[in-house]
Amino acid sequence: MRLIITTGLAAACLALAACGGDGDDKLGDQAADAAENQADMMDEQADNMTGPAAEAMEDKADATRQAGEDKEEAIDDSDVDADDLTNGQKDAMINGQ
Repeated sequence: MRLIITTGLAAACLALAACGGDGDDKLGDQAADAAENQADMMDEQADNMTGPAAEAMEDKADATRQAGEDKEEAIDDSDVDADDLTNGQKDAMINGQ
């Protein structure tokens, strides 16, 4: 019985450790949301275009979304302690500056 409890407790601690909890998930989400908003504006511009220009703008919007998702993953993987960053540093990470 003691082995089961110890094993369960160890598994719970391991799961919590993998979650991070340093605010990087929220920061990554904000980066992805910023890219999504930018891509939405590009899609609206593409709606007012025709031909190859419209297709190029839609492709650019898709690339912007993908870059936002990649940035979100990179921020999360970095395990940065977002609580220790200044607002300027957070903005720079979100906006890619």
